[in-house]
Amino acid sequence: MENSNETSFSGFFLLSLADTPYLKALSMLTVLIMYLVTLSVNALLVVVVRIKLRLHTPMYFFLSNLSIIDIGISSSVVPKLIIITITQDIRISRLDCALQMFFHSALVVTESIFLAIMAYDRYMAICKPLYYNSLMNKRFCISLAAVCWAVGCINSSIHVPYTLQLPFCRSHHINHFLCEVPIFFRLSCQDTWFHELSMYITAFTLGFIAFILILFSYIYIISTILNIHSTEGRHKAFSTCASHLTVVSLYYGPLMFMYFRPHSRNSPNTENTVSIIYTVVTPMLNPIIYSIRNKDIKVTIQGTLNNQSRSPLIPVPLPVH
Repeated sequence: MENSNETSFSGFFLLSLADTPYLKALSMLTVLIMYLVTLSVNALLVVVVRIKLRLHTPMYFFLSNLSIIDIGISSSVVPKLIIITITQDIRISRLDCALQMFFHSALVVTESIFLAIMAYDRYMAICKPLYYNSLMNKRFCISLAAVCWAVGCINSSIHVPYTLQLPFCRSHHINHFLCEVPIFFRLSCQDTWFHELSMYITAFTLGFIAFILILFSYIYIISTILNIHSTEGRHKAFSTCASHLTVVSLYYGPLMFMYFRPHSRNSPNTENTVSIIYTVVTPMLNPIIYSIRNKDIKVTIQGTLNNQSRSPLIPVPLPVH
């Protein structure tokens, strides 16, 4: 049956969330709830930043872009995964697979660069406050955001067509929840050494540059914060940076595990779990982490939700810029 399906269908076959009905229902409900929370909190954050003038600063501009990316990462994977689990039709066409692979790969790369840009923004705000407003102007921030999106799209435009043109004569059954570039190398009957090398070089270069920018930014940031005499100012600066560092850890940890671990040590179950973490869990947690540790966002969201009661907002100092 499997062979006849493979010969009659030119696409691929993905995994569903579980095999047994009980686990299938439980896992699907869990993923669906997390996805709805992801859409809700990220969309709320984008709307709040958009409508509140006092949040029209570089930090919140980059944060709203991050929320849009998180919505895209989850949306590129979760709806198809839920449909597969419900219908038990595990097929995905080559075109749908290519689109999923392109958008997922592009958004993952874009987010990694955005996190580095956000670290640079915090460096300028805390270490170079006198130059912050003149350098981090609206035009420069939009240009940085455009570069991030462009790099992600260009990277996907190179690697995704390169991957899907490989001959897949071993099997079209993907032991994974989504179409992801590294997984497809194992399905090809052609030597993929050069393809893998080029992908890892690109991933290492982009990831290394982003990591170095984050590392050096926070070395200078921590050094500057320790020299702040005001306890309130030091706490405010640390609070803003702690949110970003938490998001960076949640994001880079699973990605580094997925892309920089030797194939010989890979476990399909482990890979699937890690993929769920950075495509479902992390996008849900990012805006929550920022909202919990950021007084501006908390107060603004509370004011928006309580707008019907017309309760006045207590002025809250802006984070260090």
